[in-house]
Amino acid sequence: MTALLDSPLFALCLTLAAFQLAQWLYLSSGRVALLHPTIGGAVCIALALVLLDKNYADYYRDIDWLNFLLGPVTVALAVPLYRQLHLLRALAGPLMITVVCGASFACLSALILAWWCGASASTLLSLTTKSITTPIAIIVTDDIGGVTSIAVASVILTGMAGISTISWLFRRLKIEDDRLWGFCLGLAAHAIGTSRAFERSPVAGAFASLALCLTGAFTALVVPLAARWLL
Repeated sequence: MTALLDSPLFALCLTLAAFQLAQWLYLSSGRVALLHPTIGGAVCIALALVLLDKNYADYYRDIDWLNFLLGPVTVALAVPLYRQLHLLRALAGPLMITVVCGASFACLSALILAWWCGASASTLLSLTTKSITTPIAIIVTDDIGGVTSIAVASVILTGMAGISTISWLFRRLKIEDDRLWGFCLGLAAHAIGTSRAFERSPVAGAFASLALCLTGAFTALVVPLAARWLL
């Protein structure tokens, strides 16, 4: 039994089982945002590791290769973008302005709040990538000298906050346009928001994919330059 728990096969099976369980709970609940598979799956895995008294570092080492798949998945988002290209072309200018303003605000607002709360320099650097997808956030955080674990945690929390609040907020603002829904989710809540956008409609998913890619590219270019200039 000990050998099985310490094997990479156990880590993989635990990850897949946690996702399937979380997906079932999410669909059974009527797609309640707080039960999104990203959140529910993480909770299931955490509980399993605690109950089995298994070290998280060992578990992560065994499933680290799964992170490789994040890159191809991100690239695959080009498919829905191509299918909605006729809509994207008409709004290219406003969308680019929105990306620059939105990504800048997402980064600066986190830095200001963290600085005000007395966060250390490494923590501040780690929070600059909170609104971009995990693979890009890890690379950028390593490049600027931040803490990867903090960056990943902030990315997940940002995504959770985005999908949990957008329905309420947009309902209050009386916004029903799928293009706005998708673009805001992709910009503010990265991959988690993009998956939520695809649940709404293909148009929302395409605009979320575009926002995710543009926000990631903008942040990956600007944040390292700003960090070097300021430090």
